[in-house]
Amino acid sequence: MKSRTKAACKQLTWRDIALRAGVRTVILTVLAVVLMTGIAYAAGDPTGAATGGIDNVTAATAGAPTLQEVAGDVGHLSISMNVFFVIIGVALIFFMQAGFMLVETGFCRGKNAAHVAMTNFVIFAIGALAYWAVGFALQFGSFGPIGLLGGAQGVLDGNAFHLFGQAVAGTKGFFLGSLGDGTLDVGAFAFFLFQMVFMDTAATIVTGGMAERWKFSAFVPFGVYMAVFTYPLFGMWVWGGGWLAQLGVNAGFGHGVVDFAGSSVVHAVGGFSALAGALVIGPRIGKFKADGTPVAIPGHHIPMAILGTIILVFGWMGFNGMSTLSAGDLRFTVIIANTILAGSAGCLAAMFLVWKLWGHPDPSMSANGMLAGLVAITAPCAFVTPWAAVIIGIIAGLLVVGSVIFWERVTKIDDPVGAVSVHGVNGLWGMIALGLFADGTYGAGWNGVDGAVTGLFYGDGGQLIAQLIACVVVAAWAFGTMYVFFKIQAKTTGLRSSEADEIAGLDATEMGVLAYPDFAGSGAMSAGAFPEVPVGSEA
Repeated sequence: MKSRTKAACKQLTWRDIALRAGVRTVILTVLAVVLMTGIAYAAGDPTGAATGGIDNVTAATAGAPTLQEVAGDVGHLSISMNVFFVIIGVALIFFMQAGFMLVETGFCRGKNAAHVAMTNFVIFAIGALAYWAVGFALQFGSFGPIGLLGGAQGVLDGNAFHLFGQAVAGTKGFFLGSLGDGTLDVGAFAFFLFQMVFMDTAATIVTGGMAERWKFSAFVPFGVYMAVFTYPLFGMWVWGGGWLAQLGVNAGFGHGVVDFAGSSVVHAVGGFSALAGALVIGPRIGKFKADGTPVAIPGHHIPMAILGTIILVFGWMGFNGMSTLSAGDLRFTVIIANTILAGSAGCLAAMFLVWKLWGHPDPSMSANGMLAGLVAITAPCAFVTPWAAVIIGIIAGLLVVGSVIFWERVTKIDDPVGAVSVHGVNGLWGMIALGLFADGTYGAGWNGVDGAVTGLFYGDGGQLIAQLIACVVVAAWAFGTMYVFFKIQAKTTGLRSSEADEIAGLDATEMGVLAYPDFAGSGAMSAGAFPEVPVGSEA
């Protein structure tokens, strides 16, 4: 048998082998073409042009929907798009937590990096739970139906709590969706998620102003207090149909207080809360010499802070742009453009000013200039023209430099990241800017007032009055309520870390772990890991 096989093999010439190989190749090629054609055919509609049609309309009779059934499907699709639009905004704004963490950590010293990062991280967890349980109900419990998100009538319709005849707090939605009060509603929850990340932004601002000397055990109750009291009540007055929003209807001041995305509700509340905290807790060791001269305490990682700023710009597109709550409100393109223009103008204005003053285009002040422009445009972004957005940003960039110098050199307040200047001062400027530059092309019917929102330069001085009232109220409310809170903490449980802990670094002493163990001793708790003479001492 073996001999016959060998003989047959010997009889095959190279031509026979080539012929057989060619035939096999042709057969395999044909099979491959047929197979791929079948796969392509099975893939259906590669361009999407034929996907979706009358058969996809929900109807009692498939392929033959009634006009009412078509309208129902269109309405459902519209609300679905809005809800998806808002949830994308939630994700963008949540990502700003990473930006704040990087900015604040980069502007602080390495020995406190883990502590600063932890406050920026944990504040979200504290705030989310507290706002769900109490804060959201106080802010929006009497808001009414949320038409753009499909919120049904009767969901957030509690009778507002009134004081001196003015609506000051909502009354429905505590422990949202859990008490059988009808608030387990998809529209209400989309709205809650969007508002929750705004609240946490305000709370995060304070962590920067009090960084590097704040006891973590004192920080935790602050997060609860901000989420259930200071933030939601002022937010209700402006966004929840409260007394400031009604200044137009009740007092004839324009459209009442208007704040599109939170220059006052979010940023000024956070900024002036930070001012109260910085004042009560006092400056860091070595920040001021005996004669009051301020001493620079450089941040340990400027590229980290710049990266954080870039992330914040990215998130701000959702912060402002998606505050329309509607994918169908195409004004969001103008809003995002105004946001980018104002931030860019603020960055360059601050950079060129410090370049002129100090001889260098300081990266940290340039970053804060960018953030200042973003904060200032947040209230008027939907109501102003692009050229006005640039002017608003330029003024914000100049203002943040002057404000940082003022708080440090005149008032002797130590704000490690410039939170008061960026968010507090420029939050007020953003409100005033709306009262000046709103051009009357958007916001018809806002707060129940006929016509579009119009500022002083376009004929409505009443709007500026409303905005100025809001500035006074937000500064007094945020600073006052937080000053009392921090004073009580300081007198009872304590607010500030010990001098020894502050000098050693709060990573080792409070967190029990170092952000950079490879650069500081042999272990997280090793003696002498952070030897330091306090900055600014006469030693």
